[in-house]
Amino acid sequence: MTEKDLGNIPHEPGCYLYKDGSGRIIYVGKAKDLKKRVSTYFQKNDHDPKTRCLVENIDSIDYIITANEKEALILENTLIKRHLPKYNIDLKDSKKYAYIMLSKEEYPRLLLARRKDDDGTYFGPFTSAEKRDSLLRLAGNIMRIRTCRKMTKRKCLREDMEYCTAPCTGKVSREEYMTQIDDVKKLLSGRDMELLESLKARMSDAARRRNYEQAKALRDQMLSIESLQVKQNMETMRRYDQDIINYIVDGPVVHLSVFNAYRGVLSGKDEYEFDYTNDFLEEFLLQYYSEGEIPREVILPQNVSPAMAQLLTEKKDATVRITVPQKGEKKDLLDLVKRNVEKMYKEDELSVQDLREKLGLEKLPKTIEAFDISHIQGSDSVGSMVRFKDGKPDKSNYRRFKIKTIEGIDDPAMIAEIVRRRYIRLKEEGKDMPDLIVIDGGRTQLTAASNVLRSLGLRIPIIGLAKRLEEIYFPGLAEPQLLDRKTRALKLLQNVRDEAHRFAIKYHKVLRSKRTLGKK
Repeated sequence: MTEKDLGNIPHEPGCYLYKDGSGRIIYVGKAKDLKKRVSTYFQKNDHDPKTRCLVENIDSIDYIITANEKEALILENTLIKRHLPKYNIDLKDSKKYAYIMLSKEEYPRLLLARRKDDDGTYFGPFTSAEKRDSLLRLAGNIMRIRTCRKMTKRKCLREDMEYCTAPCTGKVSREEYMTQIDDVKKLLSGRDMELLESLKARMSDAARRRNYEQAKALRDQMLSIESLQVKQNMETMRRYDQDIINYIVDGPVVHLSVFNAYRGVLSGKDEYEFDYTNDFLEEFLLQYYSEGEIPREVILPQNVSPAMAQLLTEKKDATVRITVPQKGEKKDLLDLVKRNVEKMYKEDELSVQDLREKLGLEKLPKTIEAFDISHIQGSDSVGSMVRFKDGKPDKSNYRRFKIKTIEGIDDPAMIAEIVRRRYIRLKEEGKDMPDLIVIDGGRTQLTAASNVLRSLGLRIPIIGLAKRLEEIYFPGLAEPQLLDRKTRALKLLQNVRDEAHRFAIKYHKVLRSKRTLGKK
């Protein structure tokens, strides 16, 4: 998709993914209103150079609906980390990926570091800001490591609050202070149990020596570390890998999506379309997980054979749960996946049905072909024809034309030429004609194309769509028709027309570049 598909993007929160011609994700963004946000990329002309380059390289658009803007923000961050899109800011320079650094000084201090630029010992990077900040507070305040930039040899507030052992005032020797630093290194390296054993032994020793103040400080450190461990263990238990799978059945076809959740956060999706069978869900699970990674839990809209969970468990060599929720957060996730599936597949079908009603067509316009021309003052004149099948682009049947018989600026005559060439070819090859033809332009372009169809003996519904007011012109009718801009019918027509326009401009640029290079 490109700007042609803006009509299919919903007014809902979520993330949008721009892809280049090879299908690679080049940009991920989030929005409170997907339609409005994505539209700005194609409606504005005053983009900065980076954004202009991004727009020029967009070949298709994908999107994921979320329940709210907050979820969209979390999903955006996850997708960026997973796909590393070319045009996104490198988040490894942000606080989200900061390190904790112990400086290389006589009395090392704790710092938050964005990059490994200075001398020191680095721990991280920490992808969890909460975990990083908890460790920083524990190491700085409970284990009482200095954080000041300069050692002024004057008493400070941190010493009064007992957040620092104050090596600057000589309250602690360097040997004692470096013992604290060794403890911090164990904490930040994940050697919690080794640290706890050491603290426990030193606490007992301090108590035997009746140094109760030191024993109390060591006990507080132990309690803080144990509290942090409990919190992290609870988060680990609560955050497991999940696949959420839902689908819709449209006649003989199943449209299915798999949303992947990693540690409670949506991280991506896969979409599939296949023929319906009675056991399609179990067949899909067998094929999908035959080579792919198996999560800890699979959330489904309906029950499957108990043997499926057993099979997945054996393959993963760890317990795999299959859950069919009836309410709660997991049911909400299932509903969210289904909404995405419906938006992706049902929207096109509804648009085609609405177009038939609004235009008063005898049959569904399942196949639509649209024409446009492009030139600069009559030079490098080209034409384009795009085909939509069931409301979706059918790119394998796009065609482009060099204008051969028209000199100068004569748009209606150019339209007539490419329409004639297209349908003479289809007649000669005995191929099916479209259900609807859309001409980019007003009455004069439509009349030229209609005369061609009449001369070829073809009775195909044809309309013209004028861009200024989105007026729809019909052969033989004096007044154009205006549709509500929010209707699915008009959005589909706009998508078709805009795609024909994009395809024509793209071909025109190619020819112009070849001609320019040829002159050099």
